[in-house]
Amino acid sequence: MRALWAVLLAAGIARAQAAPMSEVRLNYSNAQLIPAQWTLVLWPDGNGHFHAERGSAKDSEAPSMEPQAIDRDVQVSGAFAGRIFDMMHQHPPTQGNCENHSKVAFQGLKTLEYRGPNGALTCTFNYAKEREVGEVADSLISVAATLIEGERLTMIWEHDPLGLDKQIQFMTEAAADGRLQQICAIRDTLQRLAADPGVMERVRKRAAKLSQSCP
Repeated sequence: MRALWAVLLAAGIARAQAAPMSEVRLNYSNAQLIPAQWTLVLWPDGNGHFHAERGSAKDSEAPSMEPQAIDRDVQVSGAFAGRIFDMMHQHPPTQGNCENHSKVAFQGLKTLEYRGPNGALTCTFNYAKEREVGEVADSLISVAATLIEGERLTMIWEHDPLGLDKQIQFMTEAAADGRLQQICAIRDTLQRLAADPGVMERVRKRAAKLSQSCP
């Protein structure tokens, strides 16, 4: 009997290892922005990874406040990950070019890659012809924006503490209107900022409030 259970267990492990994990990956590039290129990978359990590279855009008036490169693991809420994967399971992207071809301004070149039960699909666009694909991309872009602004917040904290008030106010407003999503992805940074006695009280209170939000 033990031998039979050992065989069944080994077979189950082999099937689990052979089965591809569902994954959503968004590659984004816009040479006019800093960072100019980034990739956000998300898995169904809410774990993921973010990698960004600065690119060749000209420095701003405050180059020390521009994130140069980011490479870090990410954790979003289960509810957010569930919405993303439900949309992709139900409305997988069209393979290849899924551009709408409407006359809209360039918003960045996006390549959405989805791997799920029905295989792997990849589509590239500026403005997606499929609503669900566009919504998934917009949501992931807002998460990437949170990670980038979190990095900028850290840089301002280190090099220009007086600029924290303006940055945390922007992040509060952007989180409220959806430009930044999944603030919990930078919760550690916000909690450390909220606990810093050298930071003005208004900034600490806003950082503490933001750290508690993650729909």
